[in-house]
Amino acid sequence: MEQQNLNRTKIIAAAGWIALIGNLTLAILKLVIGMITESLAVIGDGIDSSTDVCIALMTLIVSRVISQPSDKGHPWGHGRAETTATMILSFIIFFAGAQLALKSVHALINYRTAKETSSLALAASGISIIGKFVLSIVQLQLGKKAHSPMILANAQNMKNDIIMSAGVLIGIGAAKVFKQPLLDPVIAIAVSLWIIKNAVSLFQQINTELMDGNTDNQLYKTLFEAIHAVPGVTNPHRARIRKIANRWDIDVDIEVDADLTVHQAHEIAERTAESVKQAIPDVYDIMVHIEPAGHSIHHPQEQYGLSEADVSPYPSSAQHLHEDHR
Repeated sequence: MEQQNLNRTKIIAAAGWIALIGNLTLAILKLVIGMITESLAVIGDGIDSSTDVCIALMTLIVSRVISQPSDKGHPWGHGRAETTATMILSFIIFFAGAQLALKSVHALINYRTAKETSSLALAASGISIIGKFVLSIVQLQLGKKAHSPMILANAQNMKNDIIMSAGVLIGIGAAKVFKQPLLDPVIAIAVSLWIIKNAVSLFQQINTELMDGNTDNQLYKTLFEAIHAVPGVTNPHRARIRKIANRWDIDVDIEVDADLTVHQAHEIAERTAESVKQAIPDVYDIMVHIEPAGHSIHHPQEQYGLSEADVSPYPSSAQHLHEDHR
């Protein structure tokens, strides 16, 4: 397990260095060309790449944090640093989109655009598209390999950057063909709204994880199916599953024959935990609480958790879950 975590940390660090070097090169190129040509869209694209440089630096820092073992202050490890970084990433993406939108609107209101459209600005956008395409593919592959939501989010961000640069290219091209520099800030506004939309979507996704939420009912159904596969177990209930980076932390109550010895009940709990780990990949920890049969009926005021009735309308996905983690 330690070797697996070490390899994952190395992959995340590699993704950070690749993103840092690639985005730094593109950012400098687009900002310089944008200022030379006075193209608001190209400058905005350069600003977006500059935020990607910050993201890459953050990835490198996080890769060092999550590599640290569990300690007294962090008994669940340091995996949530990746979740926190992904949340920050959503704010950075939102800020980049909002900043570009404000500058573009200001340019439209004051009719401040370049006097003519430069071919150099077109070249900058074309190079950006190619560079971002390569970076997004690399980040996507590394993100899948490491099961890292942070890297996958960054890969999605780079895909958005491709759309942004393509929009900038189309806008600048149209402005050059039709001799209408005003199209430059207009296309920049459209691109900024797209960026903001993706930032909000990422925030909503990662906020669920930070709140220890889990909306995947199929995952719970897989949990209950794995528990029922263990002889001697009845009424699994008060199940709670939360995500820590790329792994799962699970709590569940089960009922066993009240006449069993402590040792026998403990053995059943151990078999239950092993069955769940076989059914659900990447389980960080599982806590199985033993209760005597019928206990939950007489003590209905337990803290909230899901029972089979909460997920029974949903089809089983044990096989689907394994396929997703290959």
